[in-house]
Amino acid sequence: MYFSKKSIVLFDGEWRKAEDAEVSLYNQTMHYGLGVFEGMRAYKTDEGAKIFKPNRHFDRLINSAKKHHLNFPFTSLELTELAYELLKKNKLKNAYIRPLIYAGPYMGLRTAPAAHFLMAAWEWNNYLGEEPLNVNISKYEKLNPAGAHIESKVVGNYVNSILASNDARDKGYDEALMLDMNGYIAQGPAANFFYEKDEVLYTPKKGYIMPGITRQTIIDLANETGFKIVEKDIRPEEILDADSAFFTGTAIEVTGIKSIEGRKMRIPWKESIGYSLFLMYRRKVTKDHLTAFNLV
Repeated sequence: MYFSKKSIVLFDGEWRKAEDAEVSLYNQTMHYGLGVFEGMRAYKTDEGAKIFKPNRHFDRLINSAKKHHLNFPFTSLELTELAYELLKKNKLKNAYIRPLIYAGPYMGLRTAPAAHFLMAAWEWNNYLGEEPLNVNISKYEKLNPAGAHIESKVVGNYVNSILASNDARDKGYDEALMLDMNGYIAQGPAANFFYEKDEVLYTPKKGYIMPGITRQTIIDLANETGFKIVEKDIRPEEILDADSAFFTGTAIEVTGIKSIEGRKMRIPWKESIGYSLFLMYRRKVTKDHLTAFNLV
């Protein structure tokens, strides 16, 4: 359950009870999927709740709105302040925060004249659980960047992700791994992908993926600690011979992969480079106040 009778949301600049917030049944987001959103986390620290890299998330949200011609009046700094107020109003320390810009009522295929803004927060652990995952290579491809802004979190784009996840679960897997239009590994339905081979980390290069903020954090941590990391095109057969692998993302954080297409990883998750980076990531988001929660 994401809300209760006590839950408060920010709705078009006003604080309301979640159960009292109403939207038009004719809004363009509901009918055509035109809307943009972000997902970010707040962590309980010795200094209270701290949101991880809020300005990077809000900058991306604002840029996504511009690309889709959605009028949006807030700045990243204003949104960050509102996000902290949202946490206080809901008495949350460890939380997931979801800002959403959605279109107003309009049945045409141009962007609706008006846009609306919702921001909610709730307690949410790793949404795929803590155990390493069994994944398959999906028949559903990641969207073609020539046909959509795949670097933005667009509401309608996630139908593609839902299809891949549903198909994986129908086949007995925990999650899917998607290819790009050229047949290379792209990412999970809502997470970036890394694998380890001979003490080197590999991850798909930008261009056909959502370049996640958690992904970049893991790349930075790897570089800072001396782990070699390579961004490149990755053929499906390469990952079937991986020593270990993992997903990264705001909701999933850093989650190990147990097997791909039934082939188990050679190195146990807790002995892998990925797990070492996971521990560093957790320390960063809960302890490192000087760098983890800066506004850049």
